[in-house]
Amino acid sequence: MGGYDDDANMDISPYNSTAVASPWTLETVAISLAFALMFLVGAVGNGLVLAVLLRTGKMRTETTRVFLLNLGVADLGFVLCCVPFQATVYTVDRWVFGPVLCKLVHFMIFLTMHASIFTLVAVSLDRYLAICYPLHSREMRTPKNALASVCLVWLLALVFSGPYLSYYRQVDLGGAPVCAPVWQPTPRIAMDLCTFVFGYLVPLAVLSLTYARTVRHLWTSVDPEVEDATGESRRAKRRVTKLVVGVAALFCLCWLPHHLLILCMWFGPPFPLNSTTYALRILSHLLAYTNSCLDPVVYALVSRHFRKGFGKLYCCAPKKMPAHSRVHTALGVHTASSAETEEPAAAAVARGGGAPRSSLPS
Repeated sequence: MGGYDDDANMDISPYNSTAVASPWTLETVAISLAFALMFLVGAVGNGLVLAVLLRTGKMRTETTRVFLLNLGVADLGFVLCCVPFQATVYTVDRWVFGPVLCKLVHFMIFLTMHASIFTLVAVSLDRYLAICYPLHSREMRTPKNALASVCLVWLLALVFSGPYLSYYRQVDLGGAPVCAPVWQPTPRIAMDLCTFVFGYLVPLAVLSLTYARTVRHLWTSVDPEVEDATGESRRAKRRVTKLVVGVAALFCLCWLPHHLLILCMWFGPPFPLNSTTYALRILSHLLAYTNSCLDPVVYALVSRHFRKGFGKLYCCAPKKMPAHSRVHTALGVHTASSAETEEPAAAAVARGGGAPRSSLPS
């Protein structure tokens, strides 16, 4: 992120390093620490989400988990491909990774960004069908179709991010190598508008429409006479809806300042590159990057399923036991295994009386 430009009035462009050094050393250190924390939280958090999803046996038979797995992959890819490189750029004020990575890194940033938002759209459509049309959508909401949708998501992401392979190039600016946009202003405006419309505006409209109709259905279609029989199903659907709505709202709010800054740069008053605009760019970029780091937090806070999954991962970590405990553990292993196998099954029967297969337990 950041901006190099040969036009004095257009000094900001998305995902690009900056040739202007930060005038405050303390702020440079703070930015580096913020990126380091972001990388740690994003990598560990998304890694845990993927581990929870992969350890869940039902993931292969529930479409929402397939989409959430893809969302975790996209978020993790964004964190790994973006944060370390941009942290270096904001620290040393130049591009030090060579011309090939200049193109490849920015391409991967846009690829994972588009994959993330398109996956959110797919999740919103999946939840809409599952909650509003639980019976009619069963034939459509299959793991095979979910995988096909994931492939379509990455294909569309590739189409919209492919042009960025030529959008950036390593150039020399003031004796320092920088990774700068080399397109002329007119095609750059067209590309930035295309990214804004298809990577933010249209998905936001789809998310708003599907979740509005989903929430309306949940609040208006409950029959009091059958509420007791389907109460757990309704609660599960509400929890899942809170999860995906939270993730979608987080994406929209985190990326809004960045897109507004781009639009202001192109269509607003002259946007000179100075300490104020530099600080605004950094803040908008940090907020945008934060999206991929906070998704796991939303999972943990909203979804009971993920909280249990995180707990199981922690409990499965190898721990040293005293020698006398190992004997008792070995003697009781068969009994414990039987109890662990039968208890979840009995709980599932007790909870799943009226719950359709389309609902995602959480």
